[in-house]
Amino acid sequence: MSNGANSITSKEVTDEDIALDLTLRPKKLSEFIGQTASKEQLRIFIEAARRRKEALDHVLLSGPPGLGKTTLANIVATELGVNIRSTSGPAIERQGDLAAILTNLEPGDVLFIDEIHRLPRTVEEILYPAMEDFKIDIVIGKGPGARTVRLDLPRFTLVGATTRMGLMSAPLLSRFGVALRLEYYPLEDMKKIVMRSAKILGVLIDDEGCSEIARRSRGTPRIGNRLLRRVRDFAEVEANSFIDGKVASKAMELLQVDDAGLDVIDRAVLEVVVGKFSGGPVGLKTLAAAVGEEPDTIEEVHEPFLMMLGFIKRTPRGRVATPRAYEHLGREYGGLDTPLFH
Repeated sequence: MSNGANSITSKEVTDEDIALDLTLRPKKLSEFIGQTASKEQLRIFIEAARRRKEALDHVLLSGPPGLGKTTLANIVATELGVNIRSTSGPAIERQGDLAAILTNLEPGDVLFIDEIHRLPRTVEEILYPAMEDFKIDIVIGKGPGARTVRLDLPRFTLVGATTRMGLMSAPLLSRFGVALRLEYYPLEDMKKIVMRSAKILGVLIDDEGCSEIARRSRGTPRIGNRLLRRVRDFAEVEANSFIDGKVASKAMELLQVDDAGLDVIDRAVLEVVVGKFSGGPVGLKTLAAAVGEEPDTIEEVHEPFLMMLGFIKRTPRGRVATPRAYEHLGREYGGLDTPLFH
């Protein structure tokens, strides 16, 4: 059984998360904090499209979960002054599902497809002419009497979001005119994001409390906002609703989030690689089974952050713990890149 529910970085999203994320989400490009290079590119491309009174070229947003891909898709629609239709790759199971969405778009509209790398290949094929020529072919009837009808589509902007760009096909990738990679946020940007969210939520917090939350947010706004809400709960019960550095630190201990921002699953991954497999290498499926988590969650949520911190590295033979991982766990590093057995 998955331990994701015990992790502050879990992919599971509650109704409360959705409602509060919508409240905290920036509505305009000027309100969006961080991702300076990507934001500046978007600003220029959006302004150019508005001046020409054309649909913006198709946009692909990639990067780890929680960095603002969905937020940016909604901002694109707002800045262009058009409607947005949102769906996800797994939700579109048949060609007819996508055809129905495409034929109901208005000129200039934004179609946002989250997890676009999970589109079925048969469905993906409909996107090629839709993105390039703004036309789709629909098969009417069955058997020998079936015929193909080509329908014209309004010029629209497809915004795709993916956490795993490497799983996307080359033909689909080549049809995006704008490709932006979102990176983890530096500490200063995370402080600004946490403070902004605190003001919106009416949370009383000082600079030290804000820094404690931002430092453990893994460079991810979604996680920073979740931590802020949990620390707010702790402060309301234990600290007269005021968050300072000590209150935030005590709340993090309760949440089992350490100084580096690692949660229960992150540390479990390190413990398994270091303790059970002598530092690795260990395969993803073996690692996921030992931790009790889904392989996709390990690969998409936990691994990127651990790699960014320099705690693990990927090799052709599997995951390997680094000297920094041993140091973080308080263990002595043997100095071997590979174990005696695996």
